[in-house]
Amino acid sequence: MCATTVFAALPASLVGGISERVLRGGRERGDVPGWVMITLMTAVLVMGLLAVAGPALEGLFNQAISRVSK
Repeated sequence: MCATTVFAALPASLVGGISERVLRGGRERGDVPGWVMITLMTAVLVMGLLAVAGPALEGLFNQAISRVSK
């Protein structure tokens, strides 16, 4: 199947986007600052949850281990 046949079956707006990416060499930069912000916010959220729930989770873990080892 040749590329012309594949492109003929796709909508024109999609073909334009594909051909533009091909002409640029297939490199799409994306939104780097957005991904950095999401990653940092996720890390802060996980650290906050662990700080609040850490002792309770540790107690549950120790209780479960002590029940298994009996």
